[in-house]
Amino acid sequence: MKKNLIFFLLLGIVSLNSCNEESKEDEVSSIDKNASIETELSVKHIDTADVLITKHKIWKNNKLFKEIIKTDTIPSLGDTLVTAEDNDGY
Repeated sequence: MKKNLIFFLLLGIVSLNSCNEESKEDEVSSIDKNASIETELSVKHIDTADVLITKHKIWKNNKLFKEIIKTDTIPSLGDTLVTAEDNDGY
């Protein structure tokens, strides 16, 4: 019984400690510009739709070789009311 209590107490402490960390493991501080592709995602909110902007920068020999910008329109999240009927009309 005492071993279980100690185990759950330690498990709780470790769980709470891991929740407090804000690690951004996918964020890069510097880019190897010798040969790499840099990708940036951003969203613009426009009325009832969102515009997803994807920018790709292609680096070669420490120079910007090419920049590609793509935009996609996606519907905004919101409440949608849908009415459905089965064969009996319900």
